Amino acid sequence: MKTDKNTIIGLALLGILFIGYFVITSKQKDAYEKSQQHIKDSIALVQKAMAKPVDTAALVQDSLSADSLARVGAAGSFTGAANGTEQIQVVENDLMKVTFSNKGGQIQKVELKKYKSYDSTGVILGGDSNRLGYAINTSTNSSAQTTDLYFTAEPVTKNQDGSQVITYKLTNAAGQVIEHQFVIKKDNYMVDWNILINGAQSLLTQNKLNVNWVNVLHRQQLAVKYEKEQSYLAYSDSKKGYDDTRAANGANEQFKNGVNWMSFKQQFFNMTLLAKGGIASGTATMTAQPGDDGDPSVKQIFHDTAALTIEVPATASVNIPLQLYFGPNDYYVLKAYDNGMHNMVDLGSGIDAFAKYVNRWFIMPVFNFIASFVSNYGWVIILLTIFIRLITSPLTYKSYYSSAKMKVLKPEIDALKEKFGKDQQGFAMEQMKLFREAGANPLSGCMPMLLQIPIFLALYRFFNSSIALRGQSFLWAKDLSAYDAIIHFNTHIPLLGDHLSLFTITYCVTSMFTSMYNMNMSPSTGQNQAMMKYMPYFMPFIFFFVFNGLPCALTLYYTVSNLVTLGIQLVIQKYILDHDKILEEINLKRKQPKQKSKFQTRMEAMQEQQKKMQEMRKKN
Repeated sequence: MKTDKNTIIGLALLGILFIGYFVITSKQKDAYEKSQQHIKDSIALVQKAMAKPVDTAALVQDSLSADSLARVGAAGSFTGAANGTEQIQVVENDLMKVTFSNKGGQIQKVELKKYKSYDSTGVILGGDSNRLGYAINTSTNSSAQTTDLYFTAEPVTKNQDGSQVITYKLTNAAGQVIEHQFVIKKDNYMVDWNILINGAQSLLTQNKLNVNWVNVLHRQQLAVKYEKEQSYLAYSDSKKGYDDTRAANGANEQFKNGVNWMSFKQQFFNMTLLAKGGIASGTATMTAQPGDDGDPSVKQIFHDTAALTIEVPATASVNIPLQLYFGPNDYYVLKAYDNGMHNMVDLGSGIDAFAKYVNRWFIMPVFNFIASFVSNYGWVIILLTIFIRLITSPLTYKSYYSSAKMKVLKPEIDALKEKFGKDQQGFAMEQMKLFREAGANPLSGCMPMLLQIPIFLALYRFFNSSIALRGQSFLWAKDLSAYDAIIHFNTHIPLLGDHLSLFTITYCVTSMFTSMYNMNMSPSTGQNQAMMKYMPYFMPFIFFFVFNGLPCALTLYYTVSNLVTLGIQLVIQKYILDHDKILEEINLKRKQPKQKSKFQTRMEAMQEQQKKMQEMRKKN
């Protein structure tokens, strides 16, 4: 026992030394990088001083003239649209403020009214760099992107159903017309985008609309690294259905089968292009931008591009119905569109795909029911935790009832150990016989805990993706969807990050107390028990580094869950379980006639055969 304690202390000291080493080397690295940057800046200043002055005004004028001539040449028959002045129009509904530009006749950006960014500014999707257009043939030998042409804006019209329509037109002397019609509905994040083209057979090549989309995903969360990890390139494959590519370090996808829609999705928001007639083919990329947690200069997390081909009818006039979604990753909002977009809310995927059904059919309805009469989401989480722990308490009771049986049988097991000594085969056979006679099963205590794993994984997914928790405060936590940093470090510590989360600490402490209580109440059996009894102490230590950067809603749940579990355990152990009564049940079970199962018969036969083989080896 002393050796095991010394081993643990030694490992802990090694861990502290490693952390100290990483901190020191990280600081030395930062100092070195600063000195190198200082040298580079000094060299740049000297080179700048030695350089000859340049007439920048003349260069700018020449550049503008050349650019203007290039645009006029590319515009072909649409020469009048080559140059102009950008005009902005803003259309609002109760959910968003949509900014349109006549340059390209497109949506420039969308501001979501009900949400705030990490710095308390409005959530902006798109922006000045947003470009969504397509190529047109402007003459026999030239083509242009619609995003480079200036459309004519018409006044916004309002319909009786509360929707608003904004129209942009592009015409030429030959009577060819391109019209972009946007419909902003009441209380809706989806914008209808109808492209009407008169003269499509000459304006489009091979009856295909080649769409090009360039945009950025702005930083919306405090945890930059985690927001990148939760960002996907998502799409609905026309054959396989929903799919996505994780974009933490960038993503590149080619749509070979065609898609119904494709989306640039970040943790809580997305920008999606939908085609009612489908997207025949295309490619899309998400390029991760540099920067991490603690860096206030990080404003953008991804640069996105998409090149998509949409087939259109081979007629002179065509109407291409598209849609654009700029909004939150709210499961119920996306589910209402009935097109698979709700799968972007990651409630369970991959190896734990089953968790999404636990979330959809159980966790989310209970959570929403509690939230309907409790305004503070911290208390909603606490009440949800208590509810889940209470309904799973029968499993907890069964687990502790099995442990109590093993505790009652411990003196007999110890006697068997002493009797058989190093004869492990003989001890195993007699121990199995003892368990069968007493009606005890050492694995029955594990099964109830295994049955709770789906709920554990479902809650992990739920708290990471629930937009309802975004911006909600509780106690010292300002945002339940982000980490609750009580200390910010001046440097990035490996494994830990640049902060310390208080709810992560409370989770680890309560886990430690729960583990200590369980060890005191559980019998120590088995050859490796001396080392195994210290394993639960390592788990909180490991999870401390895992949970420190995760949403504090998750660690709040686990903290409360540990406290409730500890309370239930105390009640079960002190007031429900009666060890004398359990002993009577075991003795009564021993008197009953036993019938071996086929599995037990096979196991005993195998053990007997192994015992004989061991005896033969000893003789030889």
